[in-house]
Amino acid sequence: MKRMKRNGVDWKEQLTQERRHIERGPSLRNHRQIDALLPNVRPKESRKEPLDRFLLALHTCLNSIPFKSPQHPLEAARALLQDPLEGKLKGKQKSDKGKAKATSVPITVPYPLPAPTEDANWKVSFKAPTDIVLAGSWANKVSVKAKDGEPWTVDIAVEMPEDLFQEKDYMSGRFFHKRAFYLATIAKHITDSKGGLNVDAFYESRNGDPRLTTLVLRPRRDGSPTDFSKLNAHVRIIPFLPPSSPIPISRLSPHRSNFRVHEASGSDEGLSENLPTPLYNTILLLSTTPKSHLLSVHALKQDIPAYGDALALLRIWANQRGYGRGTRMCVRGFEGAGAWWGSLLEMLVLGEEPVGLLKPKNKPLGKGLSSYQLFKAALDFLSRHDFVSQPVFVKSASGHRFPSDEYAAHHAATFVDCTSTVNLLAGIPETSLEMLRHDARNTLENLNGSSVSDDPFPDVFLKEHRDLPTRFDAVIRVDLASSKMRKSSVHDTLEHGSPANALFASISSYLRRALGTRIRALAILHPSSQPRPISQAQPSTPSTIYVGLIYDSANAFRLVDHGPAAADAETRAAEDFRELWGEDKAELRRFKDGSIVESVVWNVKDADERAQVPVMVVRHVLARHFAIGADAVQSWQPAYDGLLKLPQEISSVYLAAGRPAGFKSALTAFDDLVKAIKALDDQLPLAVLNVSPVSEYLRYTSVFAPVAFTQSTASVLPPCARYMPVMNTIIEFEKSARWPDDLRAIQKMKLAFFERLATALMGSVKGLTARVVVGDRIGGSQIVDQAQLEIITPLGWVFSMRIWHDREATLLDRIIEERAHLPKALQKPEEPGHAKEREDALEARAVYIRRFIHSPRHHRAIAALSHRFPAFAGTVRLVKRWLASHWLLRSHVTEEAVEIICANVFLGSRAVQEGARERETVPGSRERGFACVVELLRDWQWTDGMSVPLYGEKEVGSEASSAVIVTAGTKGVWTLSTEFDRAGHMWTAEGPDIVAAHRIRVLAKATCSVLQGMESGSLDVKSLFVHPVDDYDFVVRFNPAVLPRYFQNITADSNVWSRKGKFANPMSDETEALRPGFDPAQLFLDDLKRTYADTIKLFYDPFGGDRFGAVWDPSLKQSRPFRVLNHFSSIPVEKENEKAKDRGMVVLNEPSVLDEMVRLGSGLILRT
Repeated sequence: MKRMKRNGVDWKEQLTQERRHIERGPSLRNHRQIDALLPNVRPKESRKEPLDRFLLALHTCLNSIPFKSPQHPLEAARALLQDPLEGKLKGKQKSDKGKAKATSVPITVPYPLPAPTEDANWKVSFKAPTDIVLAGSWANKVSVKAKDGEPWTVDIAVEMPEDLFQEKDYMSGRFFHKRAFYLATIAKHITDSKGGLNVDAFYESRNGDPRLTTLVLRPRRDGSPTDFSKLNAHVRIIPFLPPSSPIPISRLSPHRSNFRVHEASGSDEGLSENLPTPLYNTILLLSTTPKSHLLSVHALKQDIPAYGDALALLRIWANQRGYGRGTRMCVRGFEGAGAWWGSLLEMLVLGEEPVGLLKPKNKPLGKGLSSYQLFKAALDFLSRHDFVSQPVFVKSASGHRFPSDEYAAHHAATFVDCTSTVNLLAGIPETSLEMLRHDARNTLENLNGSSVSDDPFPDVFLKEHRDLPTRFDAVIRVDLASSKMRKSSVHDTLEHGSPANALFASISSYLRRALGTRIRALAILHPSSQPRPISQAQPSTPSTIYVGLIYDSANAFRLVDHGPAAADAETRAAEDFRELWGEDKAELRRFKDGSIVESVVWNVKDADERAQVPVMVVRHVLARHFAIGADAVQSWQPAYDGLLKLPQEISSVYLAAGRPAGFKSALTAFDDLVKAIKALDDQLPLAVLNVSPVSEYLRYTSVFAPVAFTQSTASVLPPCARYMPVMNTIIEFEKSARWPDDLRAIQKMKLAFFERLATALMGSVKGLTARVVVGDRIGGSQIVDQAQLEIITPLGWVFSMRIWHDREATLLDRIIEERAHLPKALQKPEEPGHAKEREDALEARAVYIRRFIHSPRHHRAIAALSHRFPAFAGTVRLVKRWLASHWLLRSHVTEEAVEIICANVFLGSRAVQEGARERETVPGSRERGFACVVELLRDWQWTDGMSVPLYGEKEVGSEASSAVIVTAGTKGVWTLSTEFDRAGHMWTAEGPDIVAAHRIRVLAKATCSVLQGMESGSLDVKSLFVHPVDDYDFVVRFNPAVLPRYFQNITADSNVWSRKGKFANPMSDETEALRPGFDPAQLFLDDLKRTYADTIKLFYDPFGGDRFGAVWDPSLKQSRPFRVLNHFSSIPVEKENEKAKDRGMVVLNEPSVLDEMVRLGSGLILRT
């Protein structure tokens, strides 16, 4: 059979390739993963049978509750509090040994505010329910497993008889009082012996609102046929209104006022009886919806095949991000909002109801989408839609019940369900909706930006996203014990159901107004409501909340907030501005452009304080409007800042001496030096083409900011604080044919150039010192670049300069490739020394490529990221500090590798096109950036490598061309691939090895665990940087008094540099020569690494560490035959009954190695 061809194209082959691409692609893979995920988040059918039997018994029990005649609400409550069975059960307990003991528990009636009074002219009573319905997600089989081991919820909706209510029961909470008594009567019957149910009863109030109180039944583990404890579920009883109730629905529209309350103040504004009560009305309307929502979801499941799975995916996604129940921090407002998630999908599929003459912006998607497509459509809608400015009305068969403009006028956000009865977003803070939109954007970025090789599924559905340190740029813990609202209102308290809810709503509103464009999102977080004993009428309220901020980096750190102009000083806007900030904070100011406006200025001393301006705003608002003092507001930013600063005693010396310090000062000194060098062209053999910085001090990523250091400064500092940082640079001269073609001669020529340059510089710049430095290693080859020029400026800045000559690469390649192009049969025997020359050339070329090609390019990329992302440089500094404090930086992980890993957090794995919007997941603070990097190190499977678009080059070719190339044969196991280093081992060739890589993962896991202490307020930031030493075979301590960098130690003891300290030495003579970059501990450890490379593995903190740890090579502890050049110190094995074949066996001589270390480190090592 001939294949079909059209225009020369084999269509059958093309279709086959497309099918294979789809099978390998993310779409089909996601569907397979979804099919594997969903059974694990749904209840097991095998455990439902006891629950079904219990529900039948509960149905019988509810129908058997006797009638209670009408009585005053307070009398009815007092009757339930009494224990009528006391004394009657004592004689029966002996005869009921085989039965569950019936106990009578005092029952409180959870009357919400305003509580009934003695002069109430209405009564409460009880009649058996007219209908009992299995409602909610359990009935429709769309339940999803909750977080933190929370039980499944089985909703039982009980319809209260209509003759229990009167037409005016919508006023002043009367309906909720009757509902509360109805619920308390059910609780009384179930807990009494007459109930016959072996369960414990609790009250639960969703979002802490007493008006939403339900009765929760939890099984006792007795092994009875109705014991459903293995299911880990509880039953929730929800009373609801019948459709024929006498309460008129028209009285519950958003603009209606259903309170008659007078404020205590004597002002004319005290009367608040006419203020609308939209939230109160909505909660009352919710009591009419259980059955209608049940039928609506059932119909959707029948009409839309993918509805159930799509709703499960959406709920899983929401739960992973705190939009639901949980014992950890949850976003306020979404507890019990299950109906909203279902209505959201319904709106997307069926469409919206038109508002006035305006057509809906979102067209119906239809019923044929898959669950994954419907889930993604929901995220797309959430990421784009603003519920505040664009109300949503789900398509309804009967149209609008209330005018749409009423919702816009009286609700912050609007999403009306398909019954056109309830605004499902009522009571959800605007800040929580902004947080939801932010999370939806994050997820869409992940889904849309993933390639065939990436798998976003774990991050979207499996990863825990509630961790505060990695989620928010700033986390603020607020103790509400002493809070008091500046402008409290009885109306607001009744509208929100409780003083606590009114407080939370006010805090959210004020903070959103004050922060404005500084933030992308704000969230009020606290654990969800938990069941309480039925003897407790009112729900417990959180005494502590968390405020999470996500910065807009472009505006977050501005120092001035502008208000209305002076000409509008008498307007409402000006009054609101002064009321928000206070008369002592808001003031009229004139600016350079001549404008005079109301302004708020935030005074800061340095860049660290400026990064805390958003937190300052929060502190000010909480103090002004809620009387929450500074001691009740906790943030962790200052603790992180202290890790990157010098001790106060040392920094005060620099300040007193007036020494320039900081990254900008260092860059200014570099620019001045470049200008001075370029001005010497007439005194040099060749003109200077370029001078490039390659130092972390000149790209904002060094742990400590650079400080100028002079002889006078050294004279007043102790020896343990005299380290002089050196900033590396590369100088490039114009091309010339006068350079020799011999590599050794080139190195000599570099020395001559430096000698001429040093003489010229010292002659042109007064006070400048320049000296030529030869060699930076022991036993180095003569063809490896070793010459450098050390320059000390008059202000005390130290630069080290190397010459880049591109001809070196050509000459090195000639030596390396001299025999590579010849067949092996034609190659002549190598001359003596040729192999050594080629080995030296390979080493020299590796140094050349790293030092002169990649290092300047890397520096430019990292410097650009430091300017592009305000938090990037601080993140790198914290991560370097963390790795150094755990004895891994430099000895196992290079600074460049750290910078690339941090760049991955900010850039992702795919390059962002120029002009495109920055990723939503980019950290806005260095604290969050640090937590994200540590989390990455914890989860990263480094066997797969990491690809980072560091240089912003456009990716060319297919997906395969951008894949990470994991190569073997290097000591380091990390693969950090960039556009110009596909192999990914430029900065990881020497480490970390597999031992260090595993240790980094373990330390990252422990650090993430400690960071969780933020949720309890117990996090000690400094403890993250204290290194455990239990895993080392031995630890050696240095004398801190002779370590020039000891003052940078994370746990530095001030007694060491104090004149009264036990390590104190007299100050050295002022004439002692300055030694830039001198670090004896590092030099000593470098010697040990060369000497004992095959014996031990060393770990050390380069920032003033006064200890180092080591582990023996475990293979050397096993006996082996003695050989010459064994590469380790050995000792014969001594055995009592030694056989002839065991003679000549040796093992590692550990005491000898330790003694040699002590001898080599004489003067450095303390004998303990």
